[in-house]
Amino acid sequence: MRPEVQVFVADGPLPDWDASEEEIGRRAEQIEAIPKPVTREEARALVSCFGPDDCYGVAWTLLHLIETGPNPVLATDPGPDANEWHQRLFLRAVNGGLVPRA
Repeated sequence: MRPEVQVFVADGPLPDWDASEEEIGRRAEQIEAIPKPVTREEARALVSCFGPDDCYGVAWTLLHLIETGPNPVLATDPGPDANEWHQRLFLRAVNGGLVPRA
């Protein structure tokens, strides 16, 4: 796994809307530093970094970064109690024809 991904993953899930502007900006800069496309291993590690909300759009950037890698990252339905971003990744794979509908 490349160092840029390791640093991002080591910092854990994205913060929520209550985080400081500096923290959100720092995490956005970390994502921007990750070269595209990501590997399958990197994509799987990045999936663990979604936070409780969209983090002022940073979660969308993370989702699009994950989708630059080999898809699908989530090949099975994560279930109704899963993080909304995991559900969104799975549904996008289904809608894109990468995963059969259940």
